[in-house]
Amino acid sequence: MKLGVFTVLFGEKSFEEMLDYVKAAGLEAVEIGTGGYPGSAHCNPDELLENPDKLRAYKKAVEDRGLIISALSCHGNPLTPDKDFAKASHETFVKTVQLAERLEVPVVNCFSGTAGDHEGAKYPNWPVAPWPNEYRDVLKWQWEEKLIPYWREWGAYAASHRVKVALEMHGGFLVHTPGTLLRLREQVGEVIGANFDPSHMWWQGIDPVAAVKILGREKAIHHFHAKDTYIDQEKVNLHGLTDMTSYADLTERAWYFRTVGYGHDQQTWANMISALRLYGYDYVISIEHEDALMSIEEGFQRAVANLQQVMLREPVKNLWWV
Repeated sequence: MKLGVFTVLFGEKSFEEMLDYVKAAGLEAVEIGTGGYPGSAHCNPDELLENPDKLRAYKKAVEDRGLIISALSCHGNPLTPDKDFAKASHETFVKTVQLAERLEVPVVNCFSGTAGDHEGAKYPNWPVAPWPNEYRDVLKWQWEEKLIPYWREWGAYAASHRVKVALEMHGGFLVHTPGTLLRLREQVGEVIGANFDPSHMWWQGIDPVAAVKILGREKAIHHFHAKDTYIDQEKVNLHGLTDMTSYADLTERAWYFRTVGYGHDQQTWANMISALRLYGYDYVISIEHEDALMSIEEGFQRAVANLQQVMLREPVKNLWWV
């Protein structure tokens, strides 16, 4: 395995300054945003796709530092009824796939998207209960008319460019659990997998170690985000896990994101890393820092230090004691 970071938190640094900083921190990989919610501070897809010299220089800057690009990330919502944002999300995804192929990056990270509840809808609709029955009807329509057709077409497009699509299982989107990920994968094919972020499993009440095993058996983990979550049971009793309290009001929230090791202990993280290896994931562990209690620097460095203690780097060639 390699340790990396989702570089959006270093958006104030230039591309090469960011690479130098990541290298100095002892990391081996970068995950780079190409637009959508992550922004594009360190990558301009149009510029790189249109200029072969700049593309080569970009790739060389990474390679010269002994780093790899683990994934290009373009999280958006190509299914939203907001036609402008849907178009921008889709176009960014297409360009990101093209760029990933040219940079020899095997994975594009994104969200599945969420449609409205009918063709004339104004906003996305995320049904989370099967009754009253109209919620179930909405969900059926979204999957059959929007989600599956979109990803059948554009999953095939990604596969034709030798790129895997890693959907982040995130609340608010139609693919948000191992079950929904596997359901879409069954309809679309193995090009679809997970950008597995345990922080989103914890707040949904899912054990991430068990989820790794579920998806790992199907070889359905394409990328991994290292981010933690703190659950405040007293506030869960008040608000439930689908808490709509602002992220800016942490004292009232049922849960909030933490850097690695500050929501769950090292043993839990060691179990997760071990489960990843046990079920065949030996790629990059990419730190994502969204801890509102820590600065960029402190949250990043704490995550690096905690993960260095549980990373499994060397391949096991034989069972020497057997």
